[in-house]
Amino acid sequence: MSDPASNPAAAPALDGRAVLVAGAHGGLGAAAAQACARAGATVVLLGRKLPRLNRVYDAVAAIGPEPLLYPLDLEGASADDYAELAARIEGELGRLDGLLHCAAEFRGLTPLAQTDPAVFARALHVNLTARWWLTQACLPLLSRASDAAVVFAVDDPALVGQAYWGGYGLAQHGLAALVGMLHQELANGPVRVSGLRPGPMRTPLRSRAYADETDDRVRDPAAYAPACVTLLSSAGMAHRGQVWTPEPGQDG
Repeated sequence: MSDPASNPAAAPALDGRAVLVAGAHGGLGAAAAQACARAGATVVLLGRKLPRLNRVYDAVAAIGPEPLLYPLDLEGASADDYAELAARIEGELGRLDGLLHCAAEFRGLTPLAQTDPAVFARALHVNLTARWWLTQACLPLLSRASDAAVVFAVDDPALVGQAYWGGYGLAQHGLAALVGMLHQELANGPVRVSGLRPGPMRTPLRSRAYADETDDRVRDPAAYAPACVTLLSSAGMAHRGQVWTPEPGQDG
């Protein structure tokens, strides 16, 4: 079967779907939210910085179906907060077909011995624990869809497993394990699990690790937005249970 995204005569790849984007005002999250709207999805925009979230809302609303706005700070949110979010989505949209995790917490490169314990704990929680809590809360609603997807944006473990990456680096290794574990548990159901490992992107997070950026491989986050759409669409079946490293602009 051909991918609707590659056939202009077919329906958009996410037509009629509802997609939750966590970290929607970040570099990749904002680009992916707009790409999902362009592909026909109703997008739920989740983030903690309301002014930036409002700007993404305006951009998404100008492209596709009217999005939903949901301000939430993942650092302080409880499991009950995520359950309430899932209930609100069900009440407003009646469905959820995709969950894209782009929210990230990284304060900079620091030796472990000098890392503030609160900073270490925050990095582990926002980058790993909170992502799972949100996924767990959304799974019942996702499971009602005939074809649903959970997509985790993950960093390159070979890079972030090196010195000074601290809690962020450890969380990224945990995310890669979570993709495989959750895939095995959900393999016989309608919810697909996959990871997206983009190449280096020009984002505020990256600037905290690389003050003087000279790498000519660095791309705008929009270069990886098509891959987000692919993984959230039926075409993402080809990457089920995998962590996919697409080329910039690749959508299949």
